[in-house]
Amino acid sequence: MSHWTVDAPTRLAFDDVTALKVRAIAGSVAILATSKTPSLDITRVSGQPLTVTHEGGVLTVSYEDLSWDGLLEWLRPQSHSAEMTVTVPRDCPAQVGVVAAAAVVSGVTARTSVKSVSGAVTLDCLGGSIDAHTVGGDVEAQNVSGEVTFNSVSGDLTLAGGSLDRLDAKTVSGTVTADVHLGTPGNVRVATVSSDVALRLPAEPDARVSLRSASGRVLSEFGRLRGGQSPAPRSVNGTLGAGTGHISVTTLSGRVTLLRRAPRTAAPDGPGAGDGADQAGRTGRPDPWAAATDPPPPGGPRDDAQTKGETR
Repeated sequence: MSHWTVDAPTRLAFDDVTALKVRAIAGSVAILATSKTPSLDITRVSGQPLTVTHEGGVLTVSYEDLSWDGLLEWLRPQSHSAEMTVTVPRDCPAQVGVVAAAAVVSGVTARTSVKSVSGAVTLDCLGGSIDAHTVGGDVEAQNVSGEVTFNSVSGDLTLAGGSLDRLDAKTVSGTVTADVHLGTPGNVRVATVSSDVALRLPAEPDARVSLRSASGRVLSEFGRLRGGQSPAPRSVNGTLGAGTGHISVTTLSGRVTLLRRAPRTAAPDGPGAGDGADQAGRTGRPDPWAAATDPPPPGGPRDDAQTKGETR
């Protein structure tokens, strides 16, 4: 086993890294996939030194006697801060736990597990399974594939791009916004207490759909789905395509919006051309309310997108 105590900027290289474990308090952690030699580049350390071990291919970066269960006991994270970048093979599973540090994971195709108290988490071009748990930290992910599990108290989840086989998200007050393709079959299950949920799906999805809110409004742009009888529907149900997948959203007081991505067409000429999905891909955040919340003009015809998902 190789062991280092790091209290100053340091760069280490490793012959092989088969698994990665990182625990950080404040600062930043970037985990990047590489086809070159795995490495650890620590550019800043303040407070307690970091402990680095490399044993049997497992690289661990943490503090002495610190585990995820003990992170909440570190009540002054600003006293222990570090900035680091770790490069690992694409098929290297990664476990990351942070208190207030910002975490970025990019390019890894193996299982990724991220836990955060208040630090923001960014996930980019990941494959395999993703498990993200936060207290108040937001999670933003783009171009991810495979399975995503998200649990949070007040942190938001934003997904843009990629193709998911499964999304399982649970929050108390954190919003969930997802603009993704679904695998076959694709399964989405979202449960919140008071937060809004916005999903944007391809023009021709293949799933059974059940959307419910106890006191919030439920809207859908898919004409084959039917809503409740009240002026402000609290549920929308139905089957899209063959119904091989399943989309379920439940919330107590949040608003639920199901948007339909425009069918693929030849790219128009001229600057700024492209549909809303293209725009969402550039910004990383779809506009969840752009097509479903504006009321019709008094006495005028209702737009078809506003009437879908509602029954009179």
